[in-house]
Amino acid sequence: MTIAMRIMISSEEIQAKVKQLGEKINAHYAQSDKELVLIGLLRGSVIFMADLCRAIEKPHELDFMTVSSYGGGTTSSRDVKILKDLDGEIHGKDVLVVEDIIDSGNTLNKVMQMLQTRKPNSIELCTLVSKPSRREIDLDVKFLGFEVEDRFIVGYGLDFDQKYRHLPFIGEIGL
Repeated sequence: MTIAMRIMISSEEIQAKVKQLGEKINAHYAQSDKELVLIGLLRGSVIFMADLCRAIEKPHELDFMTVSSYGGGTTSSRDVKILKDLDGEIHGKDVLVVEDIIDSGNTLNKVMQMLQTRKPNSIELCTLVSKPSRREIDLDVKFLGFEVEDRFIVGYGLDFDQKYRHLPFIGEIGL
């Protein structure tokens, strides 16, 4: 299969945005005396979170979750299952959920609700990419990288069948 790709967001644009997000996060948590925990949703957030955590000056922990709402199909069942839970506790801590992309918002909304039951001091959301035209659930995204049209995109953590995550840019693919 041949895949045509058009670069939508360059590596340089991504790195500038990560730096900008790091500065905003630094300012937001500057006065907090609580521990900060970045929670990445696997697998897509890994590359973004690796760069973002280096742009955050406040000492912080990294933790990860794997969640699924797809079961065996290709459309969401909206029944969110935790496949890998956090390794650490978040009670009383400042939590920053780091996501690669937000589409409908259904899965992420349920994850945020689950995390809230663990009584963190605060919980905020940071995403590299948002597709607002696909949103079904209104989410409060405190730290937003890029808004894009509803296109099939890959790169910088975003994948197609587990491929293309390694690309340093975000590209639109045509199958």
